[in-house]
Amino acid sequence: MSESLGLISDAIRLATRAHQGQTRKEDDTPYIVHPYAVALELARYGFPDTVIAAALAHDVVEDTKVTAEELRGQLGDEVADIVAALTQDDSLSWEEKKKKYIETVRNGPDSVKAVATADKAASARDLLVAHAAQGPAVWKHFNAGREKKLWFENAMLSMLQKSWNHALVDEYAALVEKLNTLA
Repeated sequence: MSESLGLISDAIRLATRAHQGQTRKEDDTPYIVHPYAVALELARYGFPDTVIAAALAHDVVEDTKVTAEELRGQLGDEVADIVAALTQDDSLSWEEKKKKYIETVRNGPDSVKAVATADKAASARDLLVAHAAQGPAVWKHFNAGREKKLWFENAMLSMLQKSWNHALVDEYAALVEKLNTLA
């Protein structure tokens, strides 16, 4: 087995264990489906295995008991640095946290922008599917509600359009356009 496939396998094992029992807030699907979708999107565009591994593990420090040190020890510095850039600071208010996230991604390398964009695109797809099933009630699953959620998606998209030229940004733009039409 190649070293890189070992890295991806390690990331799959770590994420699957860490997210065991968790579900997505908008539709109760197993949470692990989300990091897999983000990783597959990046694999489709030919991103390096370290970026794919970071996609698989992008929420483990923020949403599970896995520490940044454990992640670094299991998946290495490059993956841990990408995940660290994408881990939101829960000590901040919702709006401050989102603004800091946008600035961190803006100032980050392409690897951070790639995982962030694929993450937001995958979440937007999930939200569109959930809205089709639940209608406007889907917004109740988000602490910030519809208006703030759409503010964040549009602010994130605007920043990406100004700072990173990649087809993933175009995909995300099409999804955000659809989100903006939802009641």
